[in-house]
Amino acid sequence: MKNIYLVGFMGSGKSTVGKILADKTSREFVDVDKLIEEREKMSIKDIFEKKGEPYFRELERKYLQELLNTQNLVVSTGGGLGAGAENMNQMKKNGIVVWLDINLNTVLERIKNDENRPLLNQPLEKIKQLFEERKKVYGLATYRINVENKTPFQIVEEILNKIKMK
Repeated sequence: MKNIYLVGFMGSGKSTVGKILADKTSREFVDVDKLIEEREKMSIKDIFEKKGEPYFRELERKYLQELLNTQNLVVSTGGGLGAGAENMNQMKKNGIVVWLDINLNTVLERIKNDENRPLLNQPLEKIKQLFEERKKVYGLATYRINVENKTPFQIVEEILNKIKMK
C-alpha cells in the first residue's frame, strides 16, 4: 500500500492524527521528528541550537529518502519537511500527501507553552511570514483537510473519505 504523508504547520495535529490513521489503515506510523531525535540522540531543540537549522533540514531530507523506499506507512512530517517543494514532489510520487490546514491563531494557542519548538523563538511577524510561505507548498498536497474545530477522529474520517479507504 502507498504511504500517506501528513504535512502542515507545527501544531496542526500531524502526529496525533497520524497515529489514529495508521491504526485505522493497518499501516505503521512514523513521526519524522521523533525518528530524527532517536537517531541523533538529541532533541530537535538541541539540534537547532548546537548544529543549526540547515543541518536539521538535511537530516529531514535524509530520513525522508529512507521512508520513500518503504511502503505501508503513515508519516507525520515536521512542519518544515512538508514545506520543501522537492520533498513534496517526492512524497507525491511515492504516496498520498494530506495537508492538515489550520489557522495560525489556533496554532499559536495550541503551542504557546511548548518550549521544544525552536522556530517559535522569533518575533510574531516572522512566524506569520513562515506560515504564509509554507502554505504555498502545503497547497500542492494531494488533499487538503481543514482541521479547525474538529477532533482527531473526525479528521481521520475525513481523510479516509477523501482517499476512499474505509
